[in-house]
Amino acid sequence: MQIAEQLDRLARFEPAPYPVVSLYLNTQPDARGRGQYQTFVRQEFKSRSRTYPVGSPERASLDTDLERIATFLETELQPSANGLAVFACSAGELFETVQLAAPIDQHWLYIGDAPHLYPLARVESRYPRYAAVVADTNTTRIMVFATGELVAQEEVKGEKTRRTSQGGWSQARFQRHISNFHQQHAKDVVDALERIVQNEGITQILTAGDQVILPLLRAELPKHLADKVVDHLKLDTKAPLEDVLAATIEAMARLNERTDREKVDAAVGGYRAGGLGVVGPEDTLEALIKGQVDELLLTANIDRLQNISTDGAIAAANDSTLLEPAVETAAGGEAALADPQVVRLADEYVTRATQTGARVTFIEDASLLHDYGGVAALLRFRI
Repeated sequence: MQIAEQLDRLARFEPAPYPVVSLYLNTQPDARGRGQYQTFVRQEFKSRSRTYPVGSPERASLDTDLERIATFLETELQPSANGLAVFACSAGELFETVQLAAPIDQHWLYIGDAPHLYPLARVESRYPRYAAVVADTNTTRIMVFATGELVAQEEVKGEKTRRTSQGGWSQARFQRHISNFHQQHAKDVVDALERIVQNEGITQILTAGDQVILPLLRAELPKHLADKVVDHLKLDTKAPLEDVLAATIEAMARLNERTDREKVDAAVGGYRAGGLGVVGPEDTLEALIKGQVDELLLTANIDRLQNISTDGAIAAANDSTLLEPAVETAAGGEAALADPQVVRLADEYVTRATQTGARVTFIEDASLLHDYGGVAALLRFRI
């Protein structure tokens, strides 16, 4: 299941009067091949449970959730997972896990009245779904990557041709014969790519190939596919999967760095002109509440949201009945604790954006949004 679908379902979970657990773990093994999260889980589960009165319905629900999560970690966590997110509320009939090839930056346990979606949305933004086309004149691999791993692959085979003419063919005739095969292969690749893009919801394509096939592919690509091509890579067409993955992740990071600045500039420019842009916590949340936001731009470092004045934004959310009073606790392993109100506000941004079909883009360079409280948005319309 795509993370976008899971975010959409979790965003629809109604705030509960019972504890809702959101657990994020970096499950990458250490140098000895062992997980590094067990101590964090054991200590935090014990200390969080004690914050609820013994015998209370809240304590019973939380203890049930923590026991179920512990069992999952022991029996169902896949060795290949580098990151894990778990959302649980037994009283609300919620138990959902997301095992990721992409790592989670740090351990995080958050207990509130709704799922904590900020870190999961950041993973989706940081490791988007895209296609890579690695082609030569005979064989082309079309690979779909998401959250740092291969999720689909198709190979398109062309006709094998010899390098020398036989049977008395003239060189020119033989060359036309070869060119026809190459042209047909390019058409077959584009047909397969068209289907994959539609089925997988691809918005970004990377290409790599030799000097013969790439011009043919470009000529065959219809405009709606050509517009999705974001980079051409210098990559051996026979490169193993791990090399293709590494090269494409690096390319997507470069693309994100470039487009992050362009998007922030567009939002700020739109705001200055009284057009389709908004900046700052209060105005952005108000636009989200009204369904105006097309793309939410949010700082990737939640600590940067702690330094903003959130009173107005939280009041606006309360006025819209988005927020319900709740006692919440948060911890980040070796990292400093985040302000629960700021975490809650960050979740409101992500949840409201998800509920209204707005894209969420995390801006890795915190300085780009520093002067605007860590948040801005591109709008669909202005009221």
